[in-house]
Amino acid sequence: MADEQKFPESIKVQLPSILDNDFYKFTMQHAVVKLFPKAQARYKFINRGKHVFPPNFAEALQSAVNQMAALKLSMQEKHFLDQNCPYLDPVYLDFLQGYCYNPEEVKIIQQGGDLEVSIEGYWYRTILWEVPLMSLICELFYKETEQNRASDDEIIQNTSKKAEMYRRLGVTVADFGTRRRHSFTVQDLVVKTLTSTGKGFFVGSSNVHLAMKNGIKPIGTHAHEWFMFHAAKFGYKMANSEALENWTNVYRGDLGIALSDTYTTKSFFTQFDKKLAKLFDGVRHDSNDPVEFAKMTIAHYDSLGIDPLSKTIIFSDALNYEKVARITEFCRGKIGFSFGIGTNLTNDVGLKAMNIVVKMTEAKPESQDWTPVIKLSDEKGKYTGDPKEIELAKSILKID
Repeated sequence: MADEQKFPESIKVQLPSILDNDFYKFTMQHAVVKLFPKAQARYKFINRGKHVFPPNFAEALQSAVNQMAALKLSMQEKHFLDQNCPYLDPVYLDFLQGYCYNPEEVKIIQQGGDLEVSIEGYWYRTILWEVPLMSLICELFYKETEQNRASDDEIIQNTSKKAEMYRRLGVTVADFGTRRRHSFTVQDLVVKTLTSTGKGFFVGSSNVHLAMKNGIKPIGTHAHEWFMFHAAKFGYKMANSEALENWTNVYRGDLGIALSDTYTTKSFFTQFDKKLAKLFDGVRHDSNDPVEFAKMTIAHYDSLGIDPLSKTIIFSDALNYEKVARITEFCRGKIGFSFGIGTNLTNDVGLKAMNIVVKMTEAKPESQDWTPVIKLSDEKGKYTGDPKEIELAKSILKID
């Protein structure tokens, strides 16, 4: 347990709510509770940007993690989920009301400027750690390295300017910026500004607390770990199809956007048959060239005799205005599309954005041993996991 007296009040960071998390964490948790209550998982922090952490950073992060144990779902928050997310079972909402973070599931070690963070426990519990841990790491890093951001007024003006540009472009946009935000304060300002100025194009936020606070829609379905676990349980050849079948068994047509790139989109489309393509409203793009992805997706729907204009692509990979404009120019009139924008909204404050992730590394389905899990992605730089396991998966799936 960290000695909290060592850290000045100015560098303490505390999350405002248990719902200060991405919506897909709760929708996946709901599905895990129903289908895999005895499964276990391990996660690790990956410092893609090679950021050097200041002395005593681990202690400050541990202090913030310890404070998370006090977070509880309020009756008002439970009512919000019940009224706005009818596909979440009452039994799950009761479970979430009784849930609390257990800091003992998180191990934090610092050696010099290197930071190691790992998570282990039952999957239905540990699944909620990833996003708040990443947001805490970002906020504490900027605070402890004493990097001054743009002022609140500048952030509001910058966000309002972006809102006007997206409105003129005629697209719909959601905030997907919790994980690598500069801070809660900045994301709060951005979402509030978009809610007030973005009528007609701003459709919601992945952050459930901010969606509730601003009276907007919480947005999200599932993440890569959903497919990674299914690979551990069913094997790489069956991972995508089993993951999607299980998703539809839980949600019965709701939350119908499928993530395509856990084991490359090319492999995904070999299993995304006519049944699944009709059941799901569309797909999410999260790596590699978005226009090439759109071409591949349109061709796949055409090959199945499905009108691409009846489906939607959610683009969510490192988006800015220029990239959104390029995608819009290609997709308009060919397929439905929308955008989930993260860092460019919630960490555009005059500082270098952090490049970090937390990924599942091993899974232990019921009555099975611990199994390494990997993500291949459409972009080799985003591969995660043991190199030998990556080569095995590529061989099984016939990926170059």
